[in-house]
Amino acid sequence: MGVVDTTSFSSSGMTFLADLDPDTAKLAIGILGPLFASFNLLFIVRIVMSWYPQLPVGKFPFVIAYAPTEPVLGPTRRLIPPVGGVDVSPVIWLAILSFVSEILLGQQGLLVLLSQQQP
Repeated sequence: MGVVDTTSFSSSGMTFLADLDPDTAKLAIGILGPLFASFNLLFIVRIVMSWYPQLPVGKFPFVIAYAPTEPVLGPTRRLIPPVGGVDVSPVIWLAILSFVSEILLGQQGLLVLLSQQQP
């Protein structure tokens, strides 16, 4: 049995969060919080838009929600086709985004705990 070199893991993505200092974690919270909240709102709007398939998604009010979300919803839709005529891809992404947001930014989230560490 060989000895595992743990120094190679420190540069991997698994320990990326552990290497953050509290100030960087606070900056990440300040950026990711509004970003996650905005995309959650856009996915909720896309869920409602999916109830009305005849909407002109290229026109002004609808393109605000369509343009930023379609690059992720399109491949998801090809992977998981509509179920009974209902597009479930925005629901899937809303769940994924909410989960990641809670893991990183929730009350006991990783970034929140890192930002509260004493230097």
